[in-house]
Amino acid sequence: MSYENVLLEVTDGVATVTVNRPDKLNALNTRTIEELLAVFEKVSGDDEVRSVILTGAGEKAFVAGADIGELANLTAGEAEYVATRGQELMNRIENLGKPVLAAIGGFALGGGCELAMACTFRYAADTAKLGLPETGLGLIPGFGGTQRMPRLIGRGRALELILTGDMIDAAEAKAYGLVNRVYPHEELLPAAQKTAAKLALKSRVTLRAALKAVGEGLQMNQDSGCRLEAALFGVCASSNDAHEGCAAFLAKRKPSFRDS
Repeated sequence: MSYENVLLEVTDGVATVTVNRPDKLNALNTRTIEELLAVFEKVSGDDEVRSVILTGAGEKAFVAGADIGELANLTAGEAEYVATRGQELMNRIENLGKPVLAAIGGFALGGGCELAMACTFRYAADTAKLGLPETGLGLIPGFGGTQRMPRLIGRGRALELILTGDMIDAAEAKAYGLVNRVYPHEELLPAAQKTAAKLALKSRVTLRAALKAVGEGLQMNQDSGCRLEAALFGVCASSNDAHEGCAAFLAKRKPSFRDS
């Protein structure tokens, strides 16, 4: 499909996905969700792509939320379908098998905050504002926010933000564990690019295994998670990349991974 609201650029193994509706503060309308689904499907199957940066166009917003104009007159069935498609997008990002770094410049509210939470981790500009304001509209988060936020920051803090609909700034979001790092706005994208480039040099076998171990392990008790970890450690240890990595370490040189 052709993209009207999303930009995709791949450079040196790093895909940069930009939600490009700055006049609408990059709000997630139906078309944008479908385009993001298609873009991340493309990125998933592209062996050239080893890590991903997800960001929003302009300085005001990462993604300011869902498009309220589309939500205003939906039936229950229509709204459930919209939520399901939004959740499919978040799940696709979360389970991509490649690290996805959210670069949050400006507002990340509602669906935008949910989009960021689906990423592997989050960097924010010091001007960023995050929150789930849906209760102020007579709604609840519908793209996975009620599930991911408690897992990221704990039940009490998540319920406070979800029920009040309050926004928090980047410094408070970092203190909560909602974002990993905070930068001046002009340093945000270069910092994200530096980390994404570092990830792009890693073995794809290793990255997939680590993402699987954490993602699936969080759904298990600790003993089951450790068994999964041991099995994945075995897969990695028997790979060509592990042999190369150990040999490079012993020879005091940089490894050259082949993703096998």
